[in-house]
Amino acid sequence: MAGKIKRLLAVGAVVLTTAALAWAGSDAQPKSGGAPKPVITKAAKGEQCVEPTDFIRRNHMKLLDHHRDQAVIQGVRTKKHSLKECINCHASENTGSVAASKDDFCVSCHSYAAVKIDCFDCHSTKPQGSAAMHPLSAETAQYKHDPAALANSKLGAEEMPGVAK
Repeated sequence: MAGKIKRLLAVGAVVLTTAALAWAGSDAQPKSGGAPKPVITKAAKGEQCVEPTDFIRRNHMKLLDHHRDQAVIQGVRTKKHSLKECINCHASENTGSVAASKDDFCVSCHSYAAVKIDCFDCHSTKPQGSAAMHPLSAETAQYKHDPAALANSKLGAEEMPGVAK
């Protein structure tokens, strides 16, 4: 009885090993690597990015948030690390945008990383003049990004159009 069980286990092991080897050599197996790699096109303008590429890939959102806070809340506007300048350099020559198609600069990486892009809920995806700004007025824009400022404000809700969006 014990001998039959050992033979059955041995035959089972051979069958499983043979099946595994056959499957490993077939084209039916899922390919490793997961999602397609992002299409990262070289910036259309400029010689190099404002920061090293590996730093920008990891920290661009922190830089954009910091720049936004400086510009919107404190009124300090500079070109370095601004979303507008990123768009000016990285807009696709095909679409003229950073987020119009799946291969455009922002969409390509954010799709790969499964990260939602919400910058363009308010900002233009195409290079423009100074009109590519937040739809809120300069006086009330800070309240959209700084709830503490809104809490300490003497302005009423009717004086802040669009802030509660």
